[in-house]
Amino acid sequence: MDSPIPTIEIAQAPGTWASLARLAAVLKANRKRPGRIEALPPVCYLRPAVRLDATDIAAYAKVCGFQPEQGVPLLYPQMLTFPLAMAYFASSYCPWPALGTVHLANHVQQHAPLQAGDVLRVEMRPGLLQAHEKGQVFTLEFQIWKDQALVWEATQTLLRLGVQNPSGPPYASALHNAQPLSVQTSFMADAGIGRRYGRVSGDLNPIHLSALSAKLFGFRRAIAHGMWTQARALAAMLPRQPLAQADIWVEFKTPLLLPARATLWSTRQVQGPLPDNALFEVRNAQGDKPHLRASLSYSLA
Repeated sequence: MDSPIPTIEIAQAPGTWASLARLAAVLKANRKRPGRIEALPPVCYLRPAVRLDATDIAAYAKVCGFQPEQGVPLLYPQMLTFPLAMAYFASSYCPWPALGTVHLANHVQQHAPLQAGDVLRVEMRPGLLQAHEKGQVFTLEFQIWKDQALVWEATQTLLRLGVQNPSGPPYASALHNAQPLSVQTSFMADAGIGRRYGRVSGDLNPIHLSALSAKLFGFRRAIAHGMWTQARALAAMLPRQPLAQADIWVEFKTPLLLPARATLWSTRQVQGPLPDNALFEVRNAQGDKPHLRASLSYSLA
């Protein structure tokens, strides 16, 4: 008979002080230096009852460029998972430190519309291992439930740099775009966007906050959060209506150094499971270097 998977409940609501405490725990855990492992230890991190707060949603939407008519933004529920991921990185269940771990890709599926006031169950479990030429790829799997129904889920794909002889099948890109894209618009990522997004998301990683703190970790300037860059592009791509269902897969390519002007390129000539489909990229101002590449499909509520 299989042993039950350990479940760890995270009850504290995210906030600036709670986020700083979790960051301190993550920094303390940065001394972990394991070699090859065959599998991630099973564990479930849980927030059993999270109420979607209208003020928090509005603050996130403002930072990312969404309009009130768009309802709860597609990526906003991932903010609810952040305390679980931080707790996992600071624990003995995670063999690697958070710092030096690269966010390679993110896959989000919304199965039903959400609205302020909904009470949700938020879960996170470690996933599979894949081998990469630069280290070990692993995933974190998130699920959000409302009234016993799965309403939102995501897979966060991460690369732990420097692991020798990594486990699992070879990692491969899920996005292969041979179609021409055309520029749609541009947007500014100013020097303070990392601090503003950090306050609403809880992600206070020093590489995003200032040029000085980023230089301590090898970056010449602060870099934008990849999830902010993705959200800012979605705010421009999506219509001013709430979504019923959606599926977005994004791969992060190169850091967006702050401040910078980014350009959004897209095409809608693709087939997918939902009525409206698109491929898009966020590139530099010149349009010759991608910061991220994504596929998107959705239906309206």
